[in-house]
Amino acid sequence: MPESFFILSKDYSELAVDEIISIAKTYDRFSKIKIISNLVIVQSKINWEKISKRATFVKISGQILRKMSGLFLDEENFEVLKNAHTFVCRIINLSSNQFNIPELESSMGDMISKFSQAKVSLENPDITIYLIFTNKENFFGFSRKTKPFVRPKKVRKFPHELDWKLSRAMINLIGLREGQTVCDPFCGTGTTLLEAESMGIHAIGLDFDEKMYQISKENLDANGYKSKLMKDDFSGLNKIIEEIDGIVTDLPYGRASKASENPEELLKKFVSMLPRKKKVAVMCKKEFKEKLNMNPTKKYEIYRHKGLTRTILIK
Repeated sequence: MPESFFILSKDYSELAVDEIISIAKTYDRFSKIKIISNLVIVQSKINWEKISKRATFVKISGQILRKMSGLFLDEENFEVLKNAHTFVCRIINLSSNQFNIPELESSMGDMISKFSQAKVSLENPDITIYLIFTNKENFFGFSRKTKPFVRPKKVRKFPHELDWKLSRAMINLIGLREGQTVCDPFCGTGTTLLEAESMGIHAIGLDFDEKMYQISKENLDANGYKSKLMKDDFSGLNKIIEEIDGIVTDLPYGRASKASENPEELLKKFVSMLPRKKKVAVMCKKEFKEKLNMNPTKKYEIYRHKGLTRTILIK
């Protein structure tokens, strides 16, 4: 079974690793995972491009061709270059050893040129060849040139809105597939809706605030997205519960409804009405996590700035 590799950014490292695992398991529950520092290796019937396209924190990804004990390569390793016109070599050193990386990359390029008709190109090559060094094992792999992902446009923003990276990761962590539907009952400027739509997932947004409702609508329209919007508070969930497969939201800092109730009590009401059989990911103030009584399967602390830490709860 093919093995894919993913080099992750070190932002929110635990969340980043779990996101890759969740995406792989969403499409192939028998996927096998190996973690070495910020390198994640996935053995699965799902190829690296599909996983990487959905993931949030991937810096480099590709397919592993073989494990290596040294730098020895032979002609069979370069079958991947058969139809390529250009290539480049890259060394990724995750080990404690020191290498002259430019020299190694140049030597690899010279070696490969002897076995292949492809030419070295430092800009936009057809194939990138990787040597990945770790303290445990070394790997030889490659990636093909892919079309760059075009991010959804946001024509209107608002202070303190949900970070698109965290929104996207939360959608992935609850394992939604294309064609399913996610609901954000505090949709604000529509971040969750935009990320879901960009992954082929349908979305429904609720917000009682007229201004937020209009901003969400403008952002969706700017991308040609057709997410359903409802000008309603979170109790509107009851009207659409059969339409959705999961809930992803950032619980508001202040009032959660037009009612003049205590925000904490309102959020407890929200949690109490969460459907048991739906997948849920919520972000809340760190001090709220115990009071919400969600019994999450996973939780992640997200440091924003001094005095403010948010928590993601997955259920």
